[in-house]
Amino acid sequence: MLYRCIFVICCCLGLLACGSSSFKESTGEYLDSSAVTAKVKARLFDMLGSEVFAIKVKTYKDWVQLSGFVNSDVIKRRAGIIADNTVGVKYVQNDLIVKQLPAQTNSKTAWNYR
Repeated sequence: MLYRCIFVICCCLGLLACGSSSFKESTGEYLDSSAVTAKVKARLFDMLGSEVFAIKVKTYKDWVQLSGFVNSDVIKRRAGIIADNTVGVKYVQNDLIVKQLPAQTNSKTAWNYR
């Protein structure tokens, strides 16, 4: 009888641990999010090539967030479109930042001033 009670308590705790809430994914949702992340990364690599290594992809309940630094606004927009057209994605938050090239100046600085 004692073993049966312990078994029932362990099962109940296991079910509670796998349950989802609005702030936490269940185990199944986590696996689905991981699959969506892998799909998005693969499509980005196929379409953008080596540019994708600077892009981070995070997925939470089919919402995808892109972050990192890219060289142009065109790449930023293309990455968002590619992610949005991936199967299993409901929403894309494109937080990619376009790198600003340093301005070329002719002014003399302290270390090269004669």
